[in-house]
Amino acid sequence: MLRSNKRAKVRQLGSVASIGIDAQGQRVPLALATDVPVGAVVHACHERTIDVGLAELGLEGLDRDSLEPLLTYCAERRCEADAATCPGCRRRTEQQGLATFDDYVARHREIVVGDGAIRLLGRGEGIVQVASIAAAEKSWAGEEYWFWARRVLRKLRHGIRRANIAGASFAEAGETPAVILMEPQLPDNVGMVARAMANFGLDDLRLIAPRDGWPNEKARIAASGANYVIDDARAFASLDTAVGDLNWLAATTARQRDLRKPVMTPLDAVVEMRRRVAAGERCGVLFGRERSGLETSEVANADALIMIPVNSRFASLNLAQAVLILGYEWMRGSDAQSLGRVTTYEQPLERGLYMGDDRPATKQELIGFFEHIEGELEQAGFFNPSHKRATVVRNLRTMFSRMGATDQEIRTLRGIVATLVKGKGRARKPSS
Repeated sequence: MLRSNKRAKVRQLGSVASIGIDAQGQRVPLALATDVPVGAVVHACHERTIDVGLAELGLEGLDRDSLEPLLTYCAERRCEADAATCPGCRRRTEQQGLATFDDYVARHREIVVGDGAIRLLGRGEGIVQVASIAAAEKSWAGEEYWFWARRVLRKLRHGIRRANIAGASFAEAGETPAVILMEPQLPDNVGMVARAMANFGLDDLRLIAPRDGWPNEKARIAASGANYVIDDARAFASLDTAVGDLNWLAATTARQRDLRKPVMTPLDAVVEMRRRVAAGERCGVLFGRERSGLETSEVANADALIMIPVNSRFASLNLAQAVLILGYEWMRGSDAQSLGRVTTYEQPLERGLYMGDDRPATKQELIGFFEHIEGELEQAGFFNPSHKRATVVRNLRTMFSRMGATDQEIRTLRGIVATLVKGKGRARKPSS
């Protein structure tokens, strides 16, 4: 908490109205006339999107218009001139001279890990609670809030990157299986799942207790334009509420489970889901946590198990890969699939040789080429001994016929023969 009685007024700078002193005696830049550090505002708008972050902060007078000067203050590191730092900012860690995690531990009296079973003792003051040692090792140095502020400032001024990309659901509600993620940890993974879904026509994304909340700006960025999947995604508090409207549910797993349930490959599951969707049923596929997958008690709620054929010695797939494989199998059975992108000015491609605007050469064009090259080879004395001429000609015609040349390729070949015989440009041979 900030000690407001020690707050020192500084020059008015947009939404940065004052400098406060926190419990550790550090000078802190504050937003408006509150005890909220500037870094806390930057953090909320960066992690929760601008509008959601502002709503959750609920600071009177802080809106999009008054946010810009505050972000500018942080982005340009004007706090240096005020000799102030925010809690959780890397500038404070640097100011304190903490170069390693050991230095961080030594600065505190105690660091409590998780439920308190592990405690790291230091020589300093204060007690810090962390979720795990791994998390503390990753976050102890603080975030570069000035860099985050530049990102948020860019979005405030120019809008969200790729926000102008229009998208629409591939099918009507219930016509594609729901993709259900159990307690996803990283927003980036959710975004990559959304991108994989959009690639293969899956529209219904459901999140069960996402760790970093929902909606999340990082997920939108990672989705690389799959905005409609992100915008329509729904968050649920429990597995039961997430699957309540479904008639059939499959759970993905890489581990064998001692459950009497059908075991399917992705293709098997897609065939079953297409049959059920055609009968008016709604289907879904449940994917596990990034770190530990699904608990057996969660898998027990499914009607079937999906196991992807993999190398038995390395069976772990990341979340987006697993969704992508299932989506690929789903799209293979759809009449709306396309080989690659099709823009306004392009036609869908078909499997096989791509001809573009060319056409296969006619037999007349092919025979004309044969007569041309055979005549020039005859003039050059190629057919020697002469009694093997018929065999060589047959082999040449077989070879060139096998290539399935286009009309343009036949013209190119004839041009090559003519250039070899007569030369071209300055290399043209004198006529005999």
